[in-house]
Amino acid sequence: MDILLVLKAIIMGLVEGASEFLPISSTGHLIIAGDLLDFLSKEKRDVFEVIIQLGAILAVCWEYRERLYTTLLHLRDKASARGFFVNLAIAFFPAALVGLMFHRAIKTYLFSPMTVAYALIVGGVAILLIEKHMRHGNTLSVEEMTKTQALKIGLAQTLSLIPGVSRAGATILGGVAAGLNRQTATEFSFFLAIPIMFAASGFDLIKSRDLLSMADFPLFAVGLATAFLSALLVIRVLIRYVANHDFTVFAWYRIAFGLAVLAYYW
Repeated sequence: MDILLVLKAIIMGLVEGASEFLPISSTGHLIIAGDLLDFLSKEKRDVFEVIIQLGAILAVCWEYRERLYTTLLHLRDKASARGFFVNLAIAFFPAALVGLMFHRAIKTYLFSPMTVAYALIVGGVAILLIEKHMRHGNTLSVEEMTKTQALKIGLAQTLSLIPGVSRAGATILGGVAAGLNRQTATEFSFFLAIPIMFAASGFDLIKSRDLLSMADFPLFAVGLATAFLSALLVIRVLIRYVANHDFTVFAWYRIAFGLAVLAYYW
């Protein structure tokens, strides 16, 4: 393999893993990083990004493997376990429906650095406003969530279909606005990532299956492994961070980065 290409794959994997679960938009960062690195052709890069997103979501599955297994084990005999999965389904449905309906239009018209830049800035301002006026949530665990709260988070997640908005940011802040405390909203965002990202990745892989080849496997494996390891680290750090901090620092980062992208592409 070309060493330079491998280094670019590692950088892309690090970008995905580091940004997927932070409220800064992994899709937006990947679009910009791929453009700056001139990484693969547009078609191949799209497939590569799907693969490394799988690496990030596998990190969530690994980190919460015991909790997921226990919940599945008690699905029949515990109402809390059933309620948890019902809430996941409710929160999953809005973005899945909108994404299925407008997938081609979103990919065609919104996947550009300029769209990302504007979304980063607007999202940063939104985070600052939400943080300023937010009340402390009284829902202290995902098992205590109501169906209405799950629906509100699901509706918030539809905004993340716009590149640069951030799925994590939309769902965490949507959860906080719906009455969850910050740590519970963050955990539910992690869990919600599992069905929505598997569904989105699977859909993209099926549509792009003709672009897959065994020759790409080593490069894609490097990106997937890098995304998995970096995402695992971010998940563990973020849960500790949100216990005592707000998201203001991420808001200012989004605004600064968005302005820098606007300046660069102009």
